Amino acid sequence: MLFSKLTEYFEKLEKTSSRLALIDILAQLFKEVKAQDIAKVCYLIQGRVAPFYEPIEIGMAEKSVAGAIAETFGVKRDEVLKEYGEVGDLGLVVKRLSEKGKMRSVKLEVTEVFNTLTEIAETSGVGTVAKKQVLLVGLLQKMDPVSAKHLVRIPLGVSRLGIGDPTILDGFAKFKLGDRSKRKFLEGGYNRVSDLGLIGETLWQGGLPAVEKLSIHVGRPIRSQLAERLPSAEKVIEKLGEVNSQKKLDGFRVQVHKEGDHIRLFSRNLEETTPMFPEIVKEAKNQIKAKSVILDCEAIGFNPVSDEFLPFQETTQRRRKYGIAEMAIKIPLKVFCFDILYKNGKSLIDLELRDRLKILEETIEEGKVLMIERGEMVSDASRLQEMLDDAISKGLEGLVVKRPDSKYEAGARNFNWVKLKRHSSGELSDTIDVVILGYVFGKGKRSDFGAGALLVGVYDGEKDEFVTVSKIGTGLTDEEWRDIKVKSEKCKVQSRPARVNSKIVPSVWVEPKIVIEVLADEITKSPLHTAGLALRFPRLIKFREVDKKAEDATTVKELIEMYEMQFKKK
Repeated sequence: MLFSKLTEYFEKLEKTSSRLALIDILAQLFKEVKAQDIAKVCYLIQGRVAPFYEPIEIGMAEKSVAGAIAETFGVKRDEVLKEYGEVGDLGLVVKRLSEKGKMRSVKLEVTEVFNTLTEIAETSGVGTVAKKQVLLVGLLQKMDPVSAKHLVRIPLGVSRLGIGDPTILDGFAKFKLGDRSKRKFLEGGYNRVSDLGLIGETLWQGGLPAVEKLSIHVGRPIRSQLAERLPSAEKVIEKLGEVNSQKKLDGFRVQVHKEGDHIRLFSRNLEETTPMFPEIVKEAKNQIKAKSVILDCEAIGFNPVSDEFLPFQETTQRRRKYGIAEMAIKIPLKVFCFDILYKNGKSLIDLELRDRLKILEETIEEGKVLMIERGEMVSDASRLQEMLDDAISKGLEGLVVKRPDSKYEAGARNFNWVKLKRHSSGELSDTIDVVILGYVFGKGKRSDFGAGALLVGVYDGEKDEFVTVSKIGTGLTDEEWRDIKVKSEKCKVQSRPARVNSKIVPSVWVEPKIVIEVLADEITKSPLHTAGLALRFPRLIKFREVDKKAEDATTVKELIEMYEMQFKKK
């Protein structure tokens, strides 16, 4: 497939605000893509050259890309940067220069462009910046204006296509299975392999039966199983009967993969985090008694002097690229392994939880860092409440209770797992993770901050879109307002993103990427907000974008359940 043909579709996708239209365009695109190109096309749609879990970043800063544009068109870099400051998109800058300069267009195949971008990503050592710039110039010199526009956005990580993984799966389903509603038949395979390129390649080559046979594999993160909510210990026992009750730690998810002496760590949002946590890697090599294994764990900061767990905001300081050794001393981690998904070449996800926990006990020898969260079998509501109170007194979030006969359902959220948290006994059953969708310009004192109120939303997984649920104008410090403005600058767009459904038009639209955790007094019905519900008096608790993707935010379904819980408690 020609790269110019692919970018024609990118142009259509960028100009489309209807999700159904996006699916139609993707289905049309996929009709033109052959099996040998489908994985590459999927990654390029995502603005990447590999699945998200592979630590392969093209890694070119704005000034470096501006330098490549300047060299291509024979202008000064400052001139490129000046125009970039005015329009906020180097893609538009290069398109204008390309149209003005009437560059020669060469018919480049997707494979050639993809391979060059991969070479840029893998370039390292002395003179890296200059080498990457030369490679990008080589591509730009052969591009038509539209192709150049979309090309330069890829190394910057700002594709602006507004397409989520479920929408790509919808496109697959519509083209290959005849109906986008059949996406659910592809989701199981995707949840096990976390790789859209692999799903596409497998679907093109072997059809749906081949996708359904895809299994978990060491080195490919599995999409995490998630928990539903219930308002009280009594409701848990009433609905689930006997449960395995485990402590809910306010840290971050870590999936540990071991193959021989090779250890890889992955976050909940599928990013590799191995270099960040050398103590986990070291202990996993010594304490895991298996040749190959996949563990589901939670890491939390720990103060060895006071023998206390640290709050989330301190724990997340460990997620960094620099100063790792110093921070490991300052904030040591405890890693609690609560499930085992794979051992010695065999998937365990179809075994019952009780059996997986027995295998977990046999597999890990506890050390200073790696611990086993065994849980306790509970069938009495009063005992479950005691455990909840004890967990909260130790600074933990609460409990996760699980059906002992349940399988591990990758990517699923159902009542096999239920979270019981400290806020469950109040008016509002829990904090809520919302996504920033835009902001309104500040007035008065807040004019200095840029943002005066935030438009936030939750995720509708069925429709793969974000719907509004509140405007937040209070509950943030001056520093947090400034921080919001800085974070939002990197994500702001000219028009409403395709996956955002909103009746409210903010001063500035923001791509749905920034997740914040909020607590509100209650949830009310709302004809104004597209979730159909609104948060009353929401205030910021913490930023969550370091450990949660926008699609991991609270869902509409969860919000409805939380709304109904308010009345059950009254």
